[in-house]
Amino acid sequence: MAAHDLSRLLRPRNIAVVGGGAWCVAIIEQCRKIGFTGNIWPVHPRNETVAGLPAYRDIHALPAAPDACFVGVNRAATIDIVRGLSERNAGGAVCFASGFLEAQQEAADGADLQTQLLHAAGDMPILGPNCYGFINYLDGALLWPDQHGGQRVESGVAIITQSSNIAINLTMQRRGLPVAYVVTAGNQAQTGIADIGQALLADDRVTVLGLHIEGFGDLRAFEALASSARRVGKRIIAIKVGKSEQAQSGAVSHTASLAGNDTGAACLLSRLGIARADDLPSFVEALKLLHITGPLASNRLASMSCSGGEASLVADAAHDRNLIFPSLNQRQRADLRTALGPMVALANPLDYHTYIWGDLAAMTATFASVIDPDLAMTLLVVDFPRADRCDPEDWMCTITALAEAKAQTGGNVGLVATLPENLPEVLAARLIASGIVPFGGLQEAIAACEIASFPLPEPAEPVCLPGRSKTCNIVEVIIPEVEAKRRLEKYGLRIPRSETTNIKNVAQVAARIGFPVVLKGQGIAHKSDVGAVVVNLTTADDVQMAAARIPCQTYLVEEMVPGTVAELLVGVIRDPAHGFVMTLAAGGVLTELMQDSASFLLPGSEADIERALTGLRVCRLLDGYRGAQPADKAAVIGAIRSIEAYVVDHADTLEEIEINPLLCTHNDAIAADALIRCKETRS
Repeated sequence: MAAHDLSRLLRPRNIAVVGGGAWCVAIIEQCRKIGFTGNIWPVHPRNETVAGLPAYRDIHALPAAPDACFVGVNRAATIDIVRGLSERNAGGAVCFASGFLEAQQEAADGADLQTQLLHAAGDMPILGPNCYGFINYLDGALLWPDQHGGQRVESGVAIITQSSNIAINLTMQRRGLPVAYVVTAGNQAQTGIADIGQALLADDRVTVLGLHIEGFGDLRAFEALASSARRVGKRIIAIKVGKSEQAQSGAVSHTASLAGNDTGAACLLSRLGIARADDLPSFVEALKLLHITGPLASNRLASMSCSGGEASLVADAAHDRNLIFPSLNQRQRADLRTALGPMVALANPLDYHTYIWGDLAAMTATFASVIDPDLAMTLLVVDFPRADRCDPEDWMCTITALAEAKAQTGGNVGLVATLPENLPEVLAARLIASGIVPFGGLQEAIAACEIASFPLPEPAEPVCLPGRSKTCNIVEVIIPEVEAKRRLEKYGLRIPRSETTNIKNVAQVAARIGFPVVLKGQGIAHKSDVGAVVVNLTTADDVQMAAARIPCQTYLVEEMVPGTVAELLVGVIRDPAHGFVMTLAAGGVLTELMQDSASFLLPGSEADIERALTGLRVCRLLDGYRGAQPADKAAVIGAIRSIEAYVVDHADTLEEIEINPLLCTHNDAIAADALIRCKETRS
């Protein structure tokens, strides 16, 4: 679906409000409160006035086509109103009513009504249905049927969410975050989060885009959003909640459990260059940081506090994150020694002690000494006393000194209150005016720095979309190992020499292949778990005895691949919400023991594959552990590419693939076992 032009809707000069409920009165009152200077036209079939304004009997009686209209009537009437707005060439509408597709389990006609709504809207953009609307704090325009806690700004961050309640909560934050827009998407019948995001990024006054995502929907639209963000040089942060509908029921491989329900979403966000926050406080702090400083150039930080306990808290907060507190360099140490004297132990994080407290010159010199071009951000930990019971005046010297140190050095600096309530909103505004990031909460500050240092990846190919079979007459099947290997061999995957046979001829087949051999019982899932794989058989008698112990009718005899350096698992799962997720992991008997895995979406770039391989603990074996011969990584990557090619060509029917193990030798990579699960047509 082509994206609609949302500029009139989100930046209206005149608005219409349809309905007589309390929410319509609230919109008018909130428009007055926020300082909207355009026309407000209430629409009501009986009332002469609404909230003190002249009312119009219907949409067609309005003096002009509204730029934006809040439709606050029941779901059936909503369709007629939207049709009338579209006929008048209105800029767009917010559909407040629920009971459409999102309620199809409770209302059998919900899906049909949504189809009617879309037909009625035509080319006119709509938000919703089941949608609260939006607030534009830049121009003082809103279609928002409730209270909100924001205020007018000249520039700021834009936030889009599928949850109206979360949107309300975000407007009530007291952390000093300047919010330019809050937009709710409802059930995204026509206009999705990605489309709204592109419209907001196009506003030069928007600095960062924040998304609360329950589900992605149109992946191509999100790829376009990421491309737009890259083009205009703005970052996106997302909170992704919920679990994808991965087809794991009936999965017989290890890949599904290794990948997990959220892996596809994580891979997609990373691929698109969208940094991820785990919670709303970190989300808010990261948006604030990016608004003030832009992306951090690295993950190298410094911290200053007048308490050894606080210095330890900072170090611990960053312990499991991709952040570094590098040792002080010679210049920093020399300048700090001059500023602090000989009695202070110099380290990063730094406890600068309290004896210089209130000495603005000494505090400024100390803070400036720590700030360094090699650092992406320098943090000063300060909790302010509560103003209702204490006098915070003696703490103001920290703000003055930090602002002067920033002015002298030009470095990125932030002031961190370990408890968010210990940094009042009025002080946060003062810090922002000085170019200092006011962080509410230590954990949130550290998380925000990690998010802001998220490296923007190179532009990626479009993800391989899981197709849909064109017929209903399909069944799910598991392709036997021998056939699975043969199918993958056609795409370049190396497999061992092998033959299938019965117990009578198993020894002769083994001799023909050449000892040593591997014997596998066929028709058994998870063969290793039940002893149905026997390796390194060197004689015909060994093969015959091994076959007698395996409870099956058919056997696979394979050459024993010599010189294995490491064993890998290479698996692919169809994730309907995000694409095809490829997982690399320690293979063979180590798969479940080590839980050592990394995933990415297909098609993968060279960087994706290299990053996944080097992120595995088993990579040390691939590189030649303790002087051992390394594996042929080019062959390993070639095997991965062969599997990828098969997936792309069978995207309509494939459910999962697993190669476990992929035997990695010093000159080859050979698939010792293979599984393919797919949908096939049955007549």
